[in-house]
Amino acid sequence: MVGPQISKLYFNGTIITVNKSRDVILDGAIHFLGDRIQAIGKTNDLINSAALPLNTQKVNLEGNVVIPGLVNAHAHLIQSLMRGLGEDMALHRWACDMVWPLEASLQGEDGYVAAKLAIAEMLKTGTTCFLEPMLPSHADFGRIVNAVEESGIRACLGTLVKAQKPNARAGEAFVDARDNNASDMSVKAALARHEEYHGKFGRLSVWMAAETPRGVDETVFAEVGDACAKHNMRLTVHVAEASRDKELIRECYGASPVQFCQNNKLTSDRTVLAHMCHLDLDVDLDILKRTGTSVVHNPTSNCKLADGIAAIPQMLAKGINVALGTDGAPCSNTYDLFRDMHLAGIIHKGVTQNASVLPSEQVLEMATINGAKALGLEKDIGSLEVGKKADFVVIDATGLGSAPYDPRQLGRGGVHAVTTIVHSCGSGDVRMVVVDGSVVVENGVLLTIDEEDVKHEAREASARLRERAGHHVQPLKLGWNYI
Repeated sequence: MVGPQISKLYFNGTIITVNKSRDVILDGAIHFLGDRIQAIGKTNDLINSAALPLNTQKVNLEGNVVIPGLVNAHAHLIQSLMRGLGEDMALHRWACDMVWPLEASLQGEDGYVAAKLAIAEMLKTGTTCFLEPMLPSHADFGRIVNAVEESGIRACLGTLVKAQKPNARAGEAFVDARDNNASDMSVKAALARHEEYHGKFGRLSVWMAAETPRGVDETVFAEVGDACAKHNMRLTVHVAEASRDKELIRECYGASPVQFCQNNKLTSDRTVLAHMCHLDLDVDLDILKRTGTSVVHNPTSNCKLADGIAAIPQMLAKGINVALGTDGAPCSNTYDLFRDMHLAGIIHKGVTQNASVLPSEQVLEMATINGAKALGLEKDIGSLEVGKKADFVVIDATGLGSAPYDPRQLGRGGVHAVTTIVHSCGSGDVRMVVVDGSVVVENGVLLTIDEEDVKHEAREASARLRERAGHHVQPLKLGWNYI
Protein backbone atom coordinates (compact mmCIF):
# COMPACT_ATOMS: atom_id res chain seq x y z
CA MET A 1 0.00 0.00 0.00
CA VAL A 2 1.38 3.39 -1.04
CA GLY A 3 1.45 5.97 1.76
CA PRO A 4 0.48 9.64 1.49
CA GLN A 5 2.67 11.83 -0.70
CA ILE A 6 5.11 14.01 1.21
CA SER A 7 5.00 17.75 0.63
CA LYS A 8 8.40 19.52 0.65
CA LEU A 9 9.46 23.12 0.14
CA TYR A 10 13.09 23.96 -0.60
CA PHE A 11 13.60 27.71 -0.23
CA ASN A 12 16.21 30.50 -0.16
CA GLY A 13 18.25 29.31 -3.14
CA THR A 14 19.38 30.54 -6.55
CA ILE A 15 17.42 28.36 -8.93
CA ILE A 16 18.74 27.86 -12.46
CA THR A 17 15.60 26.45 -14.04
CA VAL A 18 16.73 25.83 -17.66
CA ASN A 19 13.04 26.33 -18.50
CA LYS A 20 11.90 27.66 -21.87
CA SER A 21 12.55 31.28 -20.87
CA ARG A 22 15.81 30.28 -19.10
CA ASP A 23 14.79 31.91 -15.82
CA VAL A 24 17.28 32.13 -12.97
CA ILE A 25 15.26 32.77 -9.81
CA LEU A 26 17.02 34.75 -7.09
CA ASP A 27 15.99 33.79 -3.55
CA GLY A 28 13.87 31.08 -5.12
CA ALA A 29 11.92 28.11 -3.86
CA ILE A 30 10.65 24.77 -5.18
CA HIS A 31 7.58 23.03 -3.80
CA PHE A 32 6.99 19.40 -4.71
CA LEU A 33 4.49 16.79 -3.66
CA GLY A 34 5.72 13.24 -3.91
CA ASP A 35 7.88 13.17 -7.04
CA ARG A 36 6.37 16.12 -8.97
CA ILE A 37 7.08 19.85 -8.80
CA GLN A 38 3.95 21.76 -7.78
CA ALA A 39 5.29 25.31 -7.77
CA ILE A 40 8.51 27.19 -8.38
CA GLY A 41 9.12 30.88 -7.76
CA LYS A 42 10.24 33.44 -5.20
CA THR A 43 10.68 32.26 -1.62
CA ASN A 44 8.31 34.88 -0.17
CA ASP A 45 5.57 33.95 -2.62
CA LEU A 46 5.76 30.21 -2.04
CA ILE A 47 6.46 30.08 1.69
CA ASN A 48 3.43 32.28 2.40
CA SER A 49 1.16 30.65 -0.18
CA ALA A 50 -2.25 29.52 0.99
CA ALA A 51 -1.88 26.55 -1.36
CA LEU A 52 1.04 25.17 0.65
CA PRO A 53 -0.11 22.14 2.69
CA LEU A 54 0.13 22.61 6.46
CA ASN A 55 2.35 19.53 6.91
CA THR A 56 4.94 20.67 4.33
CA GLN A 57 8.53 19.92 5.26
CA LYS A 58 10.65 23.05 4.79
CA VAL A 59 14.36 22.93 3.88
CA ASN A 60 16.49 26.09 3.86
CA LEU A 61 18.90 26.06 0.91
CA GLU A 62 20.97 28.77 2.61
CA GLY A 63 21.68 30.61 -0.61
CA ASN A 64 23.06 27.59 -2.48
CA VAL A 65 22.54 27.11 -6.21
CA VAL A 66 19.96 24.64 -7.53
CA ILE A 67 20.22 23.14 -11.02
CA PRO A 68 18.26 20.37 -12.76
CA GLY A 69 19.72 16.93 -12.25
CA LEU A 70 22.56 16.32 -14.71
CA VAL A 71 21.94 13.83 -17.51
CA ASN A 72 24.94 11.68 -18.47
CA ALA A 73 23.98 10.52 -21.96
CA HIS A 74 26.85 8.05 -22.39
CA ALA A 75 28.23 6.16 -19.37
CA HIS A 76 29.60 2.59 -19.52
CA LEU A 77 28.81 1.16 -16.08
CA ILE A 78 30.76 -2.08 -16.18
CA GLN A 79 33.95 -0.29 -17.20
CA SER A 80 34.20 1.24 -13.73
CA LEU A 81 36.18 -1.86 -12.69
CA MET A 82 38.73 -1.03 -15.42
CA ARG A 83 39.57 2.47 -14.20
CA GLY A 84 43.26 3.21 -14.74
CA LEU A 85 43.78 0.32 -17.17
CA GLY A 86 44.55 0.70 -20.86
CA GLU A 87 46.31 4.01 -20.32
CA ASP A 88 47.89 5.78 -23.31
CA MET A 89 46.41 3.39 -25.88
CA ALA A 90 44.64 4.36 -29.09
CA LEU A 91 40.97 3.41 -29.38
CA HIS A 92 41.03 0.23 -31.46
CA ARG A 93 43.89 -1.46 -29.61
CA TRP A 94 42.44 -0.21 -26.31
CA ALA A 95 39.11 -1.88 -27.12
CA CYS A 96 40.34 -5.10 -28.74
CA ASP A 97 43.29 -5.83 -26.46
CA MET A 98 42.13 -4.45 -23.13
CA VAL A 99 38.48 -3.48 -22.64
CA TRP A 100 36.59 -6.14 -24.59
CA PRO A 101 38.57 -9.08 -23.11
CA LEU A 102 37.93 -7.67 -19.64
CA GLU A 103 34.21 -7.24 -20.36
CA ALA A 104 34.06 -10.82 -21.67
CA SER A 105 35.58 -12.00 -18.35
CA LEU A 106 32.77 -10.60 -16.18
CA GLN A 107 31.23 -13.29 -13.97
CA GLY A 108 28.81 -13.58 -11.08
CA GLU A 109 28.32 -10.29 -9.25
CA ASP A 110 31.01 -8.39 -11.17
CA GLY A 111 28.54 -6.41 -13.29
CA TYR A 112 26.42 -5.56 -10.26
CA VAL A 113 29.43 -4.31 -8.31
CA ALA A 114 30.67 -2.29 -11.28
CA ALA A 115 27.25 -0.72 -11.75
CA LYS A 116 27.02 0.24 -8.08
CA LEU A 117 30.45 1.87 -8.23
CA ALA A 118 29.68 3.92 -11.35
CA ILE A 119 26.22 4.90 -10.09
CA ALA A 120 27.56 5.92 -6.69
CA GLU A 121 30.06 8.24 -8.36
CA MET A 122 27.43 9.69 -10.69
CA LEU A 123 24.98 10.42 -7.88
CA LYS A 124 27.62 12.09 -5.72
CA THR A 125 28.67 14.26 -8.67
CA GLY A 126 25.17 15.46 -9.50
CA THR A 127 24.03 13.03 -12.21
CA THR A 128 20.44 11.95 -11.67
CA CYS A 129 19.86 10.14 -14.98
CA PHE A 130 22.16 8.29 -17.38
CA LEU A 131 22.26 6.21 -20.55
CA GLU A 132 24.35 3.03 -20.43
CA PRO A 133 25.14 2.60 -24.15
CA MET A 134 26.35 -0.99 -24.51
CA LEU A 135 25.69 -3.72 -21.92
CA PRO A 136 26.95 -7.12 -23.08
CA SER A 137 25.21 -10.19 -21.72
CA HIS A 138 28.30 -10.98 -19.63
CA ALA A 139 27.27 -8.15 -17.28
CA ASP A 140 24.01 -9.85 -16.14
CA PHE A 141 21.30 -7.39 -17.13
CA GLY A 142 18.99 -8.33 -14.26
CA ARG A 143 21.60 -7.53 -11.64
CA ILE A 144 22.36 -4.20 -13.30
CA VAL A 145 18.64 -3.43 -12.96
CA ASN A 146 18.89 -4.30 -9.27
CA ALA A 147 21.73 -1.81 -8.83
CA VAL A 148 19.67 0.93 -10.47
CA GLU A 149 16.63 0.19 -8.32
CA GLU A 150 18.56 0.13 -5.06
CA SER A 151 20.50 3.33 -5.78
CA GLY A 152 17.53 5.57 -6.55
CA ILE A 153 19.00 6.88 -9.82
CA ARG A 154 17.08 7.22 -13.11
CA ALA A 155 18.51 5.03 -15.87
CA CYS A 156 18.31 4.04 -19.52
CA LEU A 157 20.06 0.72 -20.11
CA GLY A 158 21.16 -0.15 -23.63
CA THR A 159 21.35 -3.92 -24.16
CA LEU A 160 23.99 -4.78 -26.76
CA VAL A 161 23.01 -6.47 -30.02
CA LYS A 162 25.81 -8.14 -31.94
CA ALA A 163 26.12 -9.77 -35.33
CA GLN A 164 25.98 -13.54 -34.96
CA LYS A 165 28.97 -14.09 -37.27
CA PRO A 166 32.56 -12.92 -36.69
CA ASN A 167 33.69 -9.67 -38.28
CA ALA A 168 35.36 -11.06 -41.42
CA ARG A 169 35.54 -7.89 -43.51
CA ALA A 170 37.58 -5.89 -41.01
CA GLY A 171 39.99 -8.78 -40.48
CA GLU A 172 41.77 -9.95 -37.36
CA ALA A 173 42.48 -6.36 -36.34
CA PHE A 174 38.97 -6.12 -34.89
CA VAL A 175 38.53 -9.36 -32.96
CA ASP A 176 35.94 -8.85 -30.22
CA ALA A 177 36.28 -11.18 -27.23
CA ARG A 178 32.61 -10.58 -26.40
CA ASP A 179 31.65 -12.60 -29.49
CA ASN A 180 32.02 -15.70 -27.33
CA ASN A 181 28.51 -14.92 -26.09
CA ALA A 182 27.02 -13.41 -29.25
CA SER A 183 24.05 -15.80 -29.24
CA ASP A 184 22.78 -14.09 -26.07
CA MET A 185 23.05 -10.66 -27.67
CA SER A 186 20.48 -10.95 -30.45
CA VAL A 187 17.56 -8.67 -31.31
CA LYS A 188 15.25 -11.32 -29.84
CA ALA A 189 17.16 -11.26 -26.54
CA ALA A 190 17.04 -7.45 -26.46
CA LEU A 191 13.29 -7.42 -27.01
CA ALA A 192 12.87 -9.95 -24.19
CA ARG A 193 14.79 -7.69 -21.81
CA HIS A 194 12.67 -4.74 -22.89
CA GLU A 195 9.49 -6.73 -22.24
CA GLU A 196 10.69 -7.81 -18.78
CA TYR A 197 12.26 -4.64 -17.42
CA HIS A 198 11.17 -1.51 -19.32
CA GLY A 199 9.34 0.92 -17.04
CA LYS A 200 10.16 -1.07 -13.93
CA PHE A 201 9.89 0.92 -10.66
CA GLY A 202 9.25 4.09 -12.67
CA ARG A 203 12.90 5.04 -13.19
CA LEU A 204 14.09 2.50 -15.75
CA SER A 205 14.03 2.48 -19.55
CA VAL A 206 15.44 -0.36 -21.66
CA TRP A 207 17.09 0.53 -24.96
CA MET A 208 18.72 -1.39 -27.79
CA ALA A 209 22.42 -0.76 -28.46
CA ALA A 210 23.72 -1.74 -31.89
CA GLU A 211 27.38 -2.64 -32.04
CA THR A 212 29.82 -0.22 -33.62
CA PRO A 213 29.82 -0.45 -37.45
CA ARG A 214 33.32 -1.68 -38.27
CA GLY A 215 32.69 -4.21 -41.02
CA VAL A 216 30.21 -6.68 -39.50
CA ASP A 217 27.26 -7.86 -41.61
CA GLU A 218 25.09 -4.84 -42.38
CA THR A 219 21.86 -6.78 -41.98
CA VAL A 220 22.15 -6.80 -38.18
CA PHE A 221 21.86 -3.00 -38.12
CA ALA A 222 18.77 -3.00 -40.31
CA GLU A 223 17.26 -5.66 -38.06
CA VAL A 224 17.89 -3.43 -35.03
CA GLY A 225 16.37 -0.43 -36.80
CA ASP A 226 13.28 -2.38 -37.84
CA ALA A 227 12.75 -3.86 -34.37
CA CYS A 228 13.09 -0.49 -32.61
CA ALA A 229 10.62 1.13 -35.00
CA LYS A 230 8.12 -1.70 -34.61
CA HIS A 231 8.30 -1.75 -30.81
CA ASN A 232 8.83 2.01 -30.32
CA MET A 233 12.11 1.22 -28.63
CA ARG A 234 14.92 3.73 -28.33
CA LEU A 235 18.43 2.92 -29.52
CA THR A 236 22.01 4.11 -29.36
CA VAL A 237 25.06 3.43 -31.52
CA HIS A 238 28.76 4.31 -31.29
CA VAL A 239 29.58 5.91 -34.66
CA ALA A 240 32.72 7.38 -36.26
CA GLU A 241 34.64 7.60 -33.00
CA ALA A 242 38.10 7.29 -34.56
CA SER A 243 39.21 8.37 -38.04
CA ARG A 244 39.66 4.72 -39.06
CA ASP A 245 35.97 4.13 -38.23
CA LYS A 246 34.93 6.58 -40.94
CA GLU A 247 37.25 4.84 -43.41
CA LEU A 248 35.85 1.40 -42.51
CA ILE A 249 32.27 2.57 -42.99
CA ARG A 250 33.17 3.89 -46.44
CA GLU A 251 35.16 0.75 -47.37
CA CYS A 252 32.69 -1.82 -46.02
CA TYR A 253 29.34 -0.12 -46.55
CA GLY A 254 29.95 2.53 -49.22
CA ALA A 255 28.49 5.40 -47.22
CA SER A 256 29.32 8.26 -44.89
CA PRO A 257 28.78 7.52 -41.18
CA VAL A 258 25.30 9.04 -40.93
CA GLN A 259 24.30 7.83 -44.39
CA PHE A 260 25.09 4.33 -43.13
CA CYS A 261 22.81 4.88 -40.14
CA GLN A 262 20.04 6.23 -42.34
CA ASN A 263 20.37 3.33 -44.80
CA ASN A 264 19.80 0.91 -41.92
CA LYS A 265 16.88 2.75 -40.29
CA LEU A 266 18.94 3.84 -37.30
CA THR A 267 18.32 7.59 -37.63
CA SER A 268 15.22 8.96 -35.89
CA ASP A 269 14.12 11.03 -32.91
CA ARG A 270 14.45 7.82 -30.88
CA THR A 271 18.17 7.50 -31.62
CA VAL A 272 21.30 8.75 -29.86
CA LEU A 273 24.53 8.50 -31.88
CA ALA A 274 27.66 8.66 -29.75
CA HIS A 275 31.02 10.33 -30.43
CA MET A 276 30.60 11.32 -34.11
CA CYS A 277 34.12 12.75 -34.33
CA HIS A 278 34.66 12.00 -38.02
CA LEU A 279 31.72 12.86 -40.25
CA ASP A 280 31.10 14.06 -43.76
CA LEU A 281 29.79 17.41 -42.57
CA ASP A 282 28.32 18.41 -45.92
CA VAL A 283 26.08 15.34 -45.91
CA ASP A 284 25.75 14.03 -42.37
CA LEU A 285 24.58 17.13 -40.52
CA ASP A 286 21.61 17.57 -42.84
CA ILE A 287 20.51 13.98 -42.18
CA LEU A 288 20.83 14.41 -38.42
CA LYS A 289 18.76 17.58 -38.50
CA ARG A 290 16.10 16.21 -40.82
CA THR A 291 15.60 12.98 -38.87
CA GLY A 292 15.74 14.55 -35.39
CA THR A 293 18.59 12.25 -34.39
CA SER A 294 20.49 13.27 -31.25
CA VAL A 295 24.26 13.23 -30.74
CA VAL A 296 26.15 12.76 -27.49
CA HIS A 297 29.49 14.52 -27.08
CA ASN A 298 32.20 12.84 -24.97
CA PRO A 299 35.03 15.40 -24.91
CA THR A 300 37.26 13.88 -22.23
CA SER A 301 37.15 10.37 -23.67
CA ASN A 302 37.64 11.54 -27.25
CA CYS A 303 40.69 13.57 -26.26
CA LYS A 304 42.25 10.89 -24.08
CA LEU A 305 41.91 8.18 -26.74
CA ALA A 306 43.19 10.61 -29.38
CA ASP A 307 40.00 10.14 -31.40
CA GLY A 308 39.65 13.77 -32.35
CA ILE A 309 37.11 16.45 -31.51
CA ALA A 310 33.56 16.34 -32.82
CA ALA A 311 32.17 19.30 -34.77
CA ILE A 312 29.82 20.27 -31.95
CA PRO A 313 29.54 24.00 -32.73
CA GLN A 314 28.48 23.17 -36.30
CA MET A 315 25.90 20.66 -35.02
CA LEU A 316 24.43 23.11 -32.55
CA ALA A 317 24.33 25.87 -35.19
CA LYS A 318 22.40 23.45 -37.42
CA GLY A 319 19.82 22.89 -34.67
CA ILE A 320 20.90 19.31 -33.92
CA ASN A 321 20.27 18.20 -30.35
CA VAL A 322 23.62 17.54 -28.63
CA ALA A 323 23.89 15.98 -25.17
CA LEU A 324 26.94 15.36 -22.99
CA GLY A 325 28.53 12.17 -21.66
CA THR A 326 31.53 10.98 -19.69
CA ASP A 327 31.98 7.59 -21.42
CA GLY A 328 33.65 4.91 -19.28
CA ALA A 329 36.26 4.87 -16.53
CA PRO A 330 39.19 3.50 -18.60
CA CYS A 331 38.88 6.30 -21.19
CA SER A 332 37.71 9.16 -18.97
CA ASN A 333 38.80 7.99 -15.50
CA THR A 334 35.66 9.43 -13.88
CA TYR A 335 31.88 9.59 -14.26
CA ASP A 336 31.98 13.25 -13.19
CA LEU A 337 29.99 15.34 -15.67
CA PHE A 338 31.32 18.58 -14.17
CA ARG A 339 34.70 17.79 -15.76
CA ASP A 340 33.11 17.25 -19.16
CA MET A 341 31.04 20.41 -18.89
CA HIS A 342 34.16 22.47 -18.26
CA LEU A 343 36.13 20.76 -21.05
CA ALA A 344 33.28 21.05 -23.55
CA GLY A 345 33.05 24.74 -22.75
CA ILE A 346 36.69 25.47 -23.51
CA ILE A 347 37.96 22.94 -26.05
CA HIS A 348 35.82 24.19 -28.94
CA LYS A 349 36.90 27.76 -28.29
CA GLY A 350 40.47 26.62 -28.85
CA VAL A 351 39.65 24.56 -31.92
CA THR A 352 37.64 27.30 -33.59
CA GLN A 353 39.72 30.17 -32.19
CA ASN A 354 36.40 31.80 -31.35
CA ALA A 355 35.90 32.74 -27.70
CA SER A 356 32.12 33.09 -28.12
CA VAL A 357 31.63 29.42 -29.05
CA LEU A 358 29.79 27.22 -26.50
CA PRO A 359 29.09 29.68 -23.69
CA SER A 360 28.48 28.16 -20.28
CA GLU A 361 24.69 28.46 -20.64
CA GLN A 362 24.78 26.27 -23.76
CA VAL A 363 27.03 23.73 -22.05
CA LEU A 364 24.63 23.44 -19.10
CA GLU A 365 21.79 22.91 -21.56
CA MET A 366 23.75 20.03 -23.11
CA ALA A 367 24.11 18.43 -19.66
CA THR A 368 20.45 18.89 -18.70
CA ILE A 369 17.57 19.60 -21.10
CA ASN A 370 19.43 18.43 -24.23
CA GLY A 371 20.28 15.18 -22.46
CA ALA A 372 16.65 14.78 -21.44
CA LYS A 373 15.55 15.31 -25.05
CA ALA A 374 18.07 12.77 -26.30
CA LEU A 375 16.69 10.21 -23.85
CA GLY A 376 13.06 11.01 -24.68
CA LEU A 377 12.47 12.24 -21.14
CA GLU A 378 12.18 16.00 -21.67
CA LYS A 379 8.55 16.02 -20.46
CA ASP A 380 9.72 14.76 -17.08
CA ILE A 381 13.29 15.93 -16.47
CA GLY A 382 16.01 18.26 -17.76
CA SER A 383 14.57 21.50 -16.38
CA LEU A 384 12.86 22.68 -13.21
CA GLU A 385 9.23 23.39 -14.10
CA VAL A 386 5.80 22.74 -12.65
CA GLY A 387 4.65 19.23 -13.49
CA LYS A 388 8.13 17.81 -14.01
CA LYS A 389 9.90 15.33 -11.78
CA ALA A 390 11.64 16.62 -8.67
CA ASP A 391 15.15 15.79 -9.91
CA PHE A 392 17.63 18.47 -8.86
CA VAL A 393 21.10 19.18 -7.48
CA VAL A 394 22.08 21.65 -4.75
CA ILE A 395 25.56 23.16 -5.17
CA ASP A 396 27.58 25.23 -2.70
CA ALA A 397 29.21 28.00 -4.75
CA THR A 398 30.81 29.79 -1.77
CA GLY A 399 34.20 28.09 -1.89
CA LEU A 400 37.54 29.69 -2.73
CA GLY A 401 37.39 28.36 -6.25
CA SER A 402 34.14 30.23 -6.88
CA ALA A 403 34.92 33.55 -5.17
CA PRO A 404 34.08 36.36 -5.75
CA TYR A 405 30.75 34.88 -6.89
CA ASP A 406 28.04 36.51 -4.79
CA PRO A 407 24.33 35.66 -5.25
CA ARG A 408 23.46 39.15 -3.96
CA GLN A 409 25.16 40.63 -7.02
CA LEU A 410 23.38 38.47 -9.62
CA GLY A 411 21.75 40.71 -12.19
CA ARG A 412 23.80 43.66 -10.95
CA GLY A 413 26.98 43.12 -12.91
CA GLY A 414 28.29 40.32 -10.68
CA VAL A 415 29.66 36.93 -11.77
CA HIS A 416 26.99 34.89 -13.56
CA ALA A 417 25.65 31.85 -11.72
CA VAL A 418 25.84 29.53 -14.75
CA THR A 419 29.46 30.44 -15.48
CA THR A 420 30.28 29.70 -11.85
CA ILE A 421 28.64 26.26 -11.99
CA VAL A 422 30.18 25.19 -15.31
CA HIS A 423 33.69 26.61 -14.99
CA SER A 424 34.40 27.23 -11.28
CA CYS A 425 32.46 24.66 -9.25
CA GLY A 426 33.28 20.98 -9.20
CA SER A 427 31.65 17.80 -8.09
CA GLY A 428 33.06 18.33 -4.60
CA ASP A 429 30.71 21.28 -4.25
CA VAL A 430 27.60 19.08 -4.62
CA ARG A 431 25.74 19.17 -1.32
CA MET A 432 22.42 17.50 -2.09
CA VAL A 433 20.93 15.38 -4.86
CA VAL A 434 17.21 14.66 -5.18
CA VAL A 435 15.74 12.09 -7.59
CA ASP A 436 12.00 11.48 -7.90
CA GLY A 437 11.50 13.67 -4.85
CA SER A 438 13.78 11.49 -2.70
CA VAL A 439 17.06 12.72 -1.23
CA VAL A 440 19.85 10.38 -2.34
CA VAL A 441 22.80 12.63 -1.37
CA GLU A 442 22.66 14.84 1.71
CA ASN A 443 25.45 17.07 3.02
CA GLY A 444 27.68 15.44 0.43
CA VAL A 445 26.99 11.94 1.79
CA LEU A 446 25.50 9.22 -0.41
CA LEU A 447 22.51 7.67 1.33
CA THR A 448 21.59 4.73 -0.91
CA ILE A 449 24.94 2.96 -1.40
CA ASP A 450 27.60 2.32 1.23
CA GLU A 451 30.68 3.93 -0.30
CA GLU A 452 33.23 1.98 1.72
CA ASP A 453 31.54 -1.33 0.92
CA VAL A 454 31.33 -0.67 -2.80
CA LYS A 455 34.96 0.46 -2.99
CA HIS A 456 36.06 -2.72 -1.23
CA GLU A 457 33.90 -4.90 -3.47
CA ALA A 458 35.19 -3.12 -6.58
CA ARG A 459 38.84 -3.65 -5.67
CA GLU A 460 38.28 -7.37 -5.24
CA ALA A 461 36.15 -7.70 -8.38
CA SER A 462 38.70 -5.79 -10.48
CA ALA A 463 41.53 -8.06 -9.32
CA ARG A 464 39.51 -11.17 -10.21
CA LEU A 465 38.61 -9.69 -13.58
CA ARG A 466 42.22 -8.94 -14.49
CA GLU A 467 43.31 -12.39 -13.40
CA ARG A 468 40.68 -14.10 -15.55
CA ALA A 469 41.51 -11.98 -18.58
CA GLY A 470 45.26 -12.20 -18.05
CA HIS A 471 45.57 -8.41 -17.90
CA HIS A 472 47.68 -6.40 -15.52
CA VAL A 473 48.32 -2.71 -15.02
CA GLN A 474 50.79 -1.50 -17.62
CA PRO A 475 54.29 -0.79 -16.30
CA LEU A 476 55.13 2.82 -15.63
CA LYS A 477 57.22 4.52 -18.29
CA LEU A 478 60.21 6.83 -18.51
CA GLY A 479 62.04 5.31 -15.56
CA TRP A 480 59.15 5.39 -13.09
CA ASN A 481 59.24 2.39 -10.75
CA TYR A 482 57.45 1.05 -7.69
CA ILE A 483 60.09 0.09 -5.11
